[in-house]
Amino acid sequence: MTDEMTTGFVLCADDFALTEGVSRSILSLLEAGKLSAAGAMTNRPHWKPFAGAFAAQAGRADLGLHLNLTCAAPLGAMPRLAANGVLPKLGDLARAALLSGTARAEIAAEIARQLDAFEDAMGRAPDFLDGHQHVHVLPGVRGAVLAALQQRYREGAVYLRDPADTAAAIRRRGVAVSKALVIAGLARGLSRSALRRGIPVNRGFSGVSPFDPARDFRADLARFLVVPGPAHLVMCHPGFVDEELEGLDPVVATRPLEHAALMSFVPPPGLAMVRFSELGLTPPSQPALTP
Repeated sequence: MTDEMTTGFVLCADDFALTEGVSRSILSLLEAGKLSAAGAMTNRPHWKPFAGAFAAQAGRADLGLHLNLTCAAPLGAMPRLAANGVLPKLGDLARAALLSGTARAEIAAEIARQLDAFEDAMGRAPDFLDGHQHVHVLPGVRGAVLAALQQRYREGAVYLRDPADTAAAIRRRGVAVSKALVIAGLARGLSRSALRRGIPVNRGFSGVSPFDPARDFRADLARFLVVPGPAHLVMCHPGFVDEELEGLDPVVATRPLEHAALMSFVPPPGLAMVRFSELGLTPPSQPALTP
């Protein structure tokens, strides 16, 4: 069932450059026209080797920054948050960002470095920004994200993921309901703050998953499109499993299942998979860098 005002949605794969296997999976889906957006982790060593192939997908999909503040190593020194050269766990990041001005300064500097790395490799700004484990919505992080986007890019050029939806829509879909409600609660107020700064956001979000390999992801993908918002965004986490992934990220077994489901996915009648700019809310993508 779809909202009568909704004719398109963005389907976005997270975690490009996390590992070689994840990157190759996402590239194959992009090349097959099975995604309309993908976000890259520019702090990972796979970013530079795969950036050229990623850039080649411009025009067929939105290509953005998947801000990473909780996995592996930062791009620069973070003595408060990553004294041992490894980014903190989500809970530790959230506490430090809320309580420590030093941590917030380090976060702002790392956001700038990861945006710089995207621009340096791609020769342009990202189409969007979102966060690994939704870190961009956290108090102490969201302010730095909003400031960076507002200061670096022209109004309306780069959109920001809002990982919230109504409680009614989340319950109707029936997938990872408690988890999705918590994320929506954490994101409360993000869209208003972004729009006040001229930063576009999606309106409607799904894709929160229990990451249970016993589930049928094809069925869950259909549920993610129940009562979509007027500018709906669905996230996903496909990948090919390799040894590096098994030692780096807790989401492993479900990635190839998502890849297979996405490769065979056909949007329901009357609901097209599109880029964000095709939803009619923003100017065309490919934003120019601010001089």
